[in-house]
Amino acid sequence: MQAQSRHAKYSLGQVVRHRNRPFRGVIFDVDPEFANTDEWYESIPEDSRPSKDQPFYHLYAETEATYYVAYVSEQNLEPDQSGEPLDHPEVEDMFGEFEDGRYFLAVPVN
Repeated sequence: MQAQSRHAKYSLGQVVRHRNRPFRGVIFDVDPEFANTDEWYESIPEDSRPSKDQPFYHLYAETEATYYVAYVSEQNLEPDQSGEPLDHPEVEDMFGEFEDGRYFLAVPVN
C-alpha cells in the first residue's frame, strides 16, 4: 500500500484557535506529520491523543494570561474568526503586516 500524501490545511501566518483549549495563535512552522518527542506525545491523555499521521503546527500561542509556543495537531485547530492580531512578543520577529486575519512573512532588510 502506498502512503497517502497529506497537505497542510493551514498555512504560515494564519491565525487559528484550538478547538478544545482557550488559546489562539499564529502558525510559524508546519510538520507534515508528528515530529515531536515520544515523551511529549505520551503526556497527552490517551483518550484525547491525536493521530501522528497528520500535519502538526508550531504556533506562537496566547491566552488571556500568557504567551508560549504550542505544538498542535491539525484536527485540534480551526480558523480564528475574530479578525484580531495577536499580542505575542515573538510574532513581530517573523511576521510583518496583519491583514484579513493573517500575518505576512517579514521581508528581510539588507
